[in-house]
Amino acid sequence: MTNWIQGTFPGHEVNVVFARGMPLDAFVRCLGDRLREPLAYGEANGWAWAVHDMHNWDAEDYDDVDYSGMCQDGAEIVVFVTEPCSAKAFPPAFGYHRDGRTILWFSFEDLQQRVSENPDYLSPELLAANLIGPTAECAQQDDDSHDCFDHHYDEHERLVTVIADYFALPSPPLSPGVTAK
Repeated sequence: MTNWIQGTFPGHEVNVVFARGMPLDAFVRCLGDRLREPLAYGEANGWAWAVHDMHNWDAEDYDDVDYSGMCQDGAEIVVFVTEPCSAKAFPPAFGYHRDGRTILWFSFEDLQQRVSENPDYLSPELLAANLIGPTAECAQQDDDSHDCFDHHYDEHERLVTVIADYFALPSPPLSPGVTAK
């Protein structure tokens, strides 16, 4: 499921977006209206999906996309911001939008700081996966011979798996050749 998070679109800093409750053509059109033409898109298991550049360098548009405005009247949008570059202030992140509202948003690098309308929306699932809570800290963090960063990306992998399982997201073959624009 998570192999599409990084490396699928070399040279691009991408967001992977899933939409349910809106037709694929409307979803793609909404992204285009926000100056984020999809690099690839498709449908699977009741979800439309698209991969788009995080920013539009040509239009000098570096703002986050307003996904909440795209999902009116029962539609849902799940977003993975995949560019793992904290130095540029863009750590991997997750967002869930429904009915024109942001329900949950958090950075992969600080799960304790979940924000938006319902910051505890996925808390039971994150707790069950030992990603948050009193036992989520590395048991070897006080051991000088252990580097907790060694399992940092394993935690990201588990996090994506928890989210994908919860929302029953498809595992799309996200590559530029899937759907031509």
